[in-house]
Amino acid sequence: MAVRASAAAAVLDAVRAIPPGETRGYGEVARAAGFPRGARLAARALAESSDPDLPWHRVLRADGRIALPPGSPGFDEQVARLRAEGVAVVDGRVRVKRARRAGLDALLWASPAPAIIR
Repeated sequence: MAVRASAAAAVLDAVRAIPPGETRGYGEVARAAGFPRGARLAARALAESSDPDLPWHRVLRADGRIALPPGSPGFDEQVARLRAEGVAVVDGRVRVKRARRAGLDALLWASPAPAIIR
């Protein structure tokens, strides 16, 4: 099934916004495009794109793995493009930086901000 043109355009714009030397997961791209649960939509939009200037190589699985089969021409090209941008790729994986989320307990039981006394 083909991706709607407007959805595909939003996904591709989100991919173009990824700075060189950085990567995003399919889910992150989908959220940036306005589709919070659209990781598969993002993957399909990328697969259907024929734009030679699209920085598709900056999009990975959520765990930092390259989604293409190891040893395939696409896999090798993605590794080469990422490394050319200074991204470390080890065994087909990029170390992904995760935003640290405070757990519910930390949010509920955090100390209140100190009062300012004048």
